[in-house]
Amino acid sequence: MHRWDAAEMGCGQLVVELRRRLIEMPAGEMLEVVARSPGAPTDLPAWCRMTGHTLVSAEHPIYIIQRRED
Repeated sequence: MHRWDAAEMGCGQLVVELRRRLIEMPAGEMLEVVARSPGAPTDLPAWCRMTGHTLVSAEHPIYIIQRRED
């Protein structure tokens, strides 16, 4: 499992960097994201739904996202 500490990164920058990191990973791999931003509990699930990635776990501030199959 890959891990990324996004700290207090805001929504715009967070999803751009998250997209970049997931693109570099093989399909099906998991990424543990530590996102302390107050918007993360809303933003990350919505972004996963919109992009087709699977939100495996969401226990703020730790989110586990599985990269979608291409």
